[in-house]
Amino acid sequence: VQLQASGGGLVQAGGSLRLSCVLSGFRLVDYGIGWFRQAPGKEREGISYIRGSGGSTYYADSVKGRFTISRDNAKNTVYLQMNSLKSEDTAIYYCAVGRPVASAWSTSSMYYYWGQGTLVTVSS
Repeated sequence: VQLQASGGGLVQAGGSLRLSCVLSGFRLVDYGIGWFRQAPGKEREGISYIRGSGGSTYYADSVKGRFTISRDNAKNTVYLQMNSLKSEDTAIYYCAVGRPVASAWSTSSMYYYWGQGTLVTVSS
């Protein structure tokens, strides 16, 4: 089982990035995928989740309306489109696979496997 996150980089405030998480070793439709981030000196934060079955999506208040999670089952890939980026979005972003209950989607302990992370830096 592997998750490969990519798409991070340096962007100016107000700009956009799209992160990708490519999964191998299991089927995307059988699991949910969460996106988390961790800024220096801060705890890891769950920011978005998409269910494997049905595709329901969830967002943290900090990114709601700016970020969009989506998936391509044929490519076994989950995306995180990030618009209107702010300096406080600067962090390492991780994707993870799990089957959390809806109320616990942002709890990192609910996930089984994690990608290596991709760095997003937003300059003000």
